[in-house]
Amino acid sequence: MAYRLPPLSTFRTFEAAARHLSFKLAAEELHVTPAAVSQQIKALETYLGTALFIRRPNLLRLSEDGLAMYPKIRDGLDAFAAGVEVTQHRRSQALNVTAPPSFATRWLVPRLARFSAAHPEVAIRISSNPDNIDGPQSLPAPPKELIDPRNEICEVEIRYGTGLYPGYAVEKMLTPEYVLVCSPRLIHGETPLTTPQDLDRHVLIHDESIPAIDKRPNWQEWLRQAGASGIDSERGPRFSNSIMALEAVLDGQGVALALRQQIESDVSAGRLTIPFDISMPSAYSYYLVMPTSVASQAVVQSFRSWLRAELGPNYGQ
Repeated sequence: MAYRLPPLSTFRTFEAAARHLSFKLAAEELHVTPAAVSQQIKALETYLGTALFIRRPNLLRLSEDGLAMYPKIRDGLDAFAAGVEVTQHRRSQALNVTAPPSFATRWLVPRLARFSAAHPEVAIRISSNPDNIDGPQSLPAPPKELIDPRNEICEVEIRYGTGLYPGYAVEKMLTPEYVLVCSPRLIHGETPLTTPQDLDRHVLIHDESIPAIDKRPNWQEWLRQAGASGIDSERGPRFSNSIMALEAVLDGQGVALALRQQIESDVSAGRLTIPFDISMPSAYSYYLVMPTSVASQAVVQSFRSWLRAELGPNYGQ
């Protein structure tokens, strides 16, 4: 059967505008301009020879013909999506995940074998980027074009920051906490570390991987909470990368404030110890950040479910 239809992209634009009753919100969802949405709707109306929307100042509603057509168009797009989903389930899927270096190295990679075992159909690629830690510049907006449905690779990010990423689907993973860590041999060494006040005789290591100074782990605040006084909180070496700071701690060069979730395996193995039951919540949280065009894809949903399972009750906290 030969179908005489207008461009299918006009149906997608109509469905989004009808669902939101807003050209502006439809444009944000489709990553185009409101003017482009308006042009697509006008092209469809011209083809059909009827108005699909009643336009009034500060008001947009469906016409009688628009109301009649909307559920059929929605069902048709759902059928298209279901057909694509069936095909995607039958072939290997690709997922690119970008994360901050320390999170990728110390949390994500050690657990990745469990994801691959649970989802052998997913070809996952992990990359690390220090830009995935929020700095003075905000995350660039998604590209202002429609995603090519033939693209078989989904790309998502894990970011360490505020969670304010307009234009993206954002899901909070967890807010980690900082604890003091050191090598076990410092506890009973030449200068025993038995109370927080003993830090006066130990090297304080500073992690400066967060670009925003006021968001970094704060030795002065930790010492205040611990009740230790007269200790210079600014002394000690500084590292631009959390991994380097932890390597110095593992080598017994001093003590550092580290994210608990990233040193758990070292503590369990006896390579590091947490001498004091004092913690500080991070100023930042970890977020899964996804272009809205891929957030509902099966491969992304599998990764989200796996993250939830790995983090357990801490997910979203």
